[in-house]
Amino acid sequence: MSDRLTVFKTYKLYVGGKFPRSESGRVYEVTDPKGKWLANAPQSSRKDARDAVVAARKAFGGWAGATAYNRGQVLYRVAEMLEGRREQFVREVADAEGLFKSKAAAVVDAAIDRWVWYAGWTDKIAQVIGGANPVAGPYFNLSSPEPTGVVAVLAPQESSFLGLVSVVAPVIATGNTAVVVASEKAPLPALSLGEVLATSDVPGGVVNVLSGRTAEIAAPLAAHQDVNAIDLAGADEVLAKELEIAAADNLKRVLRPQPVDHFATPGTDRMTAFLETKTVWHPTGSLGASGSAY
Repeated sequence: MSDRLTVFKTYKLYVGGKFPRSESGRVYEVTDPKGKWLANAPQSSRKDARDAVVAARKAFGGWAGATAYNRGQVLYRVAEMLEGRREQFVREVADAEGLFKSKAAAVVDAAIDRWVWYAGWTDKIAQVIGGANPVAGPYFNLSSPEPTGVVAVLAPQESSFLGLVSVVAPVIATGNTAVVVASEKAPLPALSLGEVLATSDVPGGVVNVLSGRTAEIAAPLAAHQDVNAIDLAGADEVLAKELEIAAADNLKRVLRPQPVDHFATPGTDRMTAFLETKTVWHPTGSLGASGSAY
């Protein structure tokens, strides 16, 4: 009979490519749906939220400036790493959501496939929503989508992994950087995702993962002047209203919470929600009497 002691995992935040504990030193107990203790998770503070925004802003230039093809390669690499750690995530999702192993496996497989799906969109979305516009006059008129900037993402509360991937992947696929607030009651899959991102090719700061009380972390993010947009997927009706009011101060883009089937094939809505359209006019040349510009 072995008398070996189990090595319990210490879950940490993921900010700027590193794994800090909350600066407040606080943790909170995470339990499964039946009340069984699973782990202690860091309880992020307002200072942690501000640090995450700084990291996301620092990473934005390089990530937005990378080629769309390169971003697709990076997202695909994340899917590869998740495939290699599939059993770990199946176990964590089963514990977090109270699912049988077979159902949890289906959730994890869908999340991995979702990363691959968005990886394929990185170099195609510009052709779908951008292009040449017909105008009256001797001009080329071209519209091109550009990332909005730093996006705060409140991950869905009930879908701790597939829902999380479904709201994070479209944000970074289009060149934005993200500050993610994990599901309050089931944050462990999100914190483990941070470990996957750190060992993939995702530059530090592109995705920052915070755990804790959603309302406490979301309030400073909604009011932060250097956050350009916020996804309220994980907010209830009352909190969402408060955050919308705070977000209006610097005209943030706001994606309101809405019912969604995370197993359904997503459209382009979550990608286009955090894109800006830049339109460029360029003269074609003066037309001569013969109708030719040359």
